[in-house]
Amino acid sequence: MTKIPAYLYEKGNIIRLILLTALFALLFINIFQPFGSRGWYPDISDFKYFFFSSLIILTGMLVVVISRWLMFCFSKKHDILYWHYFAWIVGEVFTMALFFSLFIKLFTDSGKGRGFIEIFQQSAVNTSLVLLLPYAILWLYFALREKNKLLQQLDVNSAEIPTPETKKNLLAFPDEKGELRISLIQSNLLYIESADNYVTIYYLNKSKLSHYLLRNSLKWIEENLTRDTSLVRCHRSYIINLDNVKVLQKTKDGIFLELDTEHTPDIPVSKTYYNQVMEKFSKYSV
Repeated sequence: MTKIPAYLYEKGNIIRLILLTALFALLFINIFQPFGSRGWYPDISDFKYFFFSSLIILTGMLVVVISRWLMFCFSKKHDILYWHYFAWIVGEVFTMALFFSLFIKLFTDSGKGRGFIEIFQQSAVNTSLVLLLPYAILWLYFALREKNKLLQQLDVNSAEIPTPETKKNLLAFPDEKGELRISLIQSNLLYIESADNYVTIYYLNKSKLSHYLLRNSLKWIEENLTRDTSLVRCHRSYIINLDNVKVLQKTKDGIFLELDTEHTPDIPVSKTYYNQVMEKFSKYSV
């Protein structure tokens, strides 16, 4: 099954999605007045209508806030497939439509005398417009933004790399905003360790062990930098450069990779990543 692009559940993009969807919802309800909203309180002024309708919309947007926060937490431990994502969106539409239907039925004049199913059907259509249109636009925007980041990284690498051989072996590490923070010759990279929203990159600098703290995810590095390189994800918290591994050992406590550099820890290999480690180990280790 295919995973969705990582930019769809990045924290910064989730915040952008929530803010822009809320803005679109406010404009939508005050310009087009869906849900029979102008009949909720027919005797109030336009200013009060704007205030109350905006307050109700923002309350309904809590569904999206909670949903996207749960998605962000879920993405840290699990892959999000396309069918997961679309089911998640359907759940958001259903939950928000249910919220508006209950509000209209129980607290407004326009809900009196109407069946709940009728109200829910109308609410589902309007909620789909409120959510799906900005979602689709933002998906296209995020995809375009990601492609621009990749093009910028290629431009930076081209400017910094004098020879084809160096270009092949240089790894560029951007932060979560796509800004290049450090570039390393692949042979100097030892391993990468994750910690919350950061990763620590351990590498050799003039034959001395050095490290660099980068705000990005191990998942992003795995998806973008391990293909066609000697880097491999070996544990929930580690990516290792197999070119610098000198020993793979099995102990009673599990499987560990020993690096050929002093003062580095033995890196564990979890059962989840064992097969892909062994596959790459046989290819890159000599």
